Amino acid sequence: MRVPLEWLSEYVDLSVVDDAHVLAAEFAGIGLEEEEYIGPDVTGPLVVGRVVTAEPEEHSNGKTINWCTVDVGESDPRGIVCGAHNFGPGDLVVTALPGAVLPGGFAIAARKTYGHVSDGMICSSRELGLGDDHDGIIVLSDLGLEGAPGEDAIPLLGLDRVTLDVNVTPDRGYQLSMRGIAREFAMLKSQDFADPADIDTDVPNASGFPVVLADSAPIHDVPGCSRFTALTVTGIDPSATTPFWMARRLLEAGMRPISLTVDITNYVMLELGQPLHAYDAQKLAGPITVRRARAGEQLVTLDDVTRKLDPEDLLITDAGTGEDGSRIIGLAGVMGSAALEVTDTTRDVVIEAAHFDQVSIARTARRHRLPSEAAKRFERGVDPALGPAAARRAADLMVELAGGTLSADATEAGTAPTPRVLEMPADLPTSRVGVAYAADEVVALLAAVGTYAEAVAGTQDSGTVLRVTVPTWRPDLLTPVDLVEEVVRAGGYDRIPSVEPQAPGGSGLTAAQRARRRVSNLLAARGLSEVLTYPFTSQNRADELLLPQDDERRTMVRLANPLGEDRPLMRSNLLATLLDAVVRNTGRGFKDVAVFEAGLVTEGGRPTDGPGPRFAPGHHPTADELAAVLRSVPAQPFHIAGVMAGHIELPGVLGDGRRADAHDAIDLVHRIAVANGQSIRAESAARAPWHPGRCARLLCADGAVFGFAGELHPKVCENLGLPARTVAFEVDLDALLAQPDTRDWDGALSTYPVSRQDVALVVDAQLPAGTLTATLRAAAGEELEALEVFDVYTGDQVPEGRKSVALRMTFRAADRTLTADEASALRQKATDAAAAQHGAEVRS
Repeated sequence: MRVPLEWLSEYVDLSVVDDAHVLAAEFAGIGLEEEEYIGPDVTGPLVVGRVVTAEPEEHSNGKTINWCTVDVGESDPRGIVCGAHNFGPGDLVVTALPGAVLPGGFAIAARKTYGHVSDGMICSSRELGLGDDHDGIIVLSDLGLEGAPGEDAIPLLGLDRVTLDVNVTPDRGYQLSMRGIAREFAMLKSQDFADPADIDTDVPNASGFPVVLADSAPIHDVPGCSRFTALTVTGIDPSATTPFWMARRLLEAGMRPISLTVDITNYVMLELGQPLHAYDAQKLAGPITVRRARAGEQLVTLDDVTRKLDPEDLLITDAGTGEDGSRIIGLAGVMGSAALEVTDTTRDVVIEAAHFDQVSIARTARRHRLPSEAAKRFERGVDPALGPAAARRAADLMVELAGGTLSADATEAGTAPTPRVLEMPADLPTSRVGVAYAADEVVALLAAVGTYAEAVAGTQDSGTVLRVTVPTWRPDLLTPVDLVEEVVRAGGYDRIPSVEPQAPGGSGLTAAQRARRRVSNLLAARGLSEVLTYPFTSQNRADELLLPQDDERRTMVRLANPLGEDRPLMRSNLLATLLDAVVRNTGRGFKDVAVFEAGLVTEGGRPTDGPGPRFAPGHHPTADELAAVLRSVPAQPFHIAGVMAGHIELPGVLGDGRRADAHDAIDLVHRIAVANGQSIRAESAARAPWHPGRCARLLCADGAVFGFAGELHPKVCENLGLPARTVAFEVDLDALLAQPDTRDWDGALSTYPVSRQDVALVVDAQLPAGTLTATLRAAAGEELEALEVFDVYTGDQVPEGRKSVALRMTFRAADRTLTADEASALRQKATDAAAAQHGAEVRS
């Protein structure tokens, strides 16, 4: 929300502010964080000039310029070349003298052009940042301004003003208006403020323009339109233009002046926060009917776009084709239609000031991608009691500025809601925040934010209870905790002590979280960089990955409101989006890329329980309701995928390096399994997007598919622009975590020293070393901590058909230091078992 401080000063006393930067910091302290500071953009001499002469000259390029002399309050007029022709001798204009700097860093200097030395510039609106008009220069009389030659034009045109652009949170729609910001400033400085909505409103009668509220399908049982005010102004002057003061304020607030009638509705919206719409009364056929869209209906909105309507869309209609509600004249709360827009011939207008449901407008605006200024306010919550005052304010301005006549007949369909009343223990802010707020202070702080609080009788246990009446312009205050937040905000966040929270005992990462972190650390240690890609894709990507037509990965969930029409689906595999990161990096010159991503995929081909339950805003679902919601959405397993292109071992002084191949991808998958206490087996497979002869299917112990790894298909690399022989893997971590963890160990770590004993056993040459070590481990018992084979010998010193296996046995006890004799006895016990089972002989 852009806040021109000059405009704000109409409602509050800004003289208490010495520095706008300090005010911006104070606003941030109550939740209005500064987005931008917009200060004076013109420096140097910019003065009022009176045109003395203006002689047209035609030049060889076919252009006619005016060679002017301009009185700028000096002893002699200055000669200035100007290409505009909308002025003449005697007119007061705005003149930038040498040394001035205009918006965009445009420095003014005396320079020779068209055969003259132009000693300055006569300015247009665009050159001064006052609008888009560049066809003609500014003539002060056209703006209703006066001045004397040489007078400083910067304050005259308001070019010295400051505007603050503040960020408004979604729950505080009232702040999207000068009225709302003035309330906040008054709270901040403990001031009263002049409410621009405090005006006499019209008494509705039966002769007003007819309006019918006919919402047959309200969302969450909340009517789409709860109140509709309509006033009629006749006989306005179509040629009347927007006064400079209003156009200037609109520009400062970030809106472009269009025409007087439209500018008035925009001005009142910015001033009060109530969106308005003006219809050409001569084209309007009553009654106005507010209803939901019907199947197949379309509307051409003011931006000349034909829109297919949804049954949830709330519409403004009239009887333009003979039947009530037959002609659509606007998307309620979002944008009007092109059919009834106000034009330069409109003399009679009907002003609409309605209150629309937040959810309904938000859905329509997102569905049609129309983030209009009106929708932005309605979806955040507009004061339902404001409509009559806003309509009257706009009507009064039309009468004042366009010479119209306000009809005595007024319409009001629906009613304003009664203010919400909440009860809150007076000590609730203290107990929740840790700051001592006295009951009287709580009442005062609540009053500062616009509520009315009074003490009511409480119980001996509960203490003082406050009954708080919430104003209609604060739809966000729904519970006592919301009131606590307002007490804290009005009282100052700086009063809250900083206390480091203590982690509750017994909590920590879940097994799945530990596994994800373990795998991420493993892959990062192997040289892969973790990336995060958007989970949106399309059927075109499935074609590029060569997925068969019957592949379940082609069945994807379509988003109702995708960020882009080119990617409207949720990915069913990580490689669909991860490969884009590889393409982007290789396209920027990186020859060796190794990346991985961990995230959810959406299995659109799996059956669900159908559409899930829908709840009213603010409803907290029960455990059963939450379970029903989860059953209604497709399965979303957690996958991990990696891609390697180029060298896996970089070339350098030690060699030429090595390029990644299918074995590297398969090895990484094996390492992921081992890190999580699992053993997997690989088998050859044909699976897109991998090369059919260089792809492995990885299976868990129970046969469940863990994932696939190998070299990508050459056609896939060609389709996506990947380097040749790029390798990749993708695994389902959830499938792995469903297996029993073989790393479970119920032993204990010992702090006692180890005792190592070496032994060489002569055994049959065909006996596997693993079988021999298993026998030794079983016989030695728990004190055998480690057993290593460090040499195998066959030769002259060993009988034919036999081999010598040298082993290092490491012994350690958990409760004491083993003596050499004890370790030797354990070794002897193990070798005796090997002799008995395998005919082993100790080699001397």
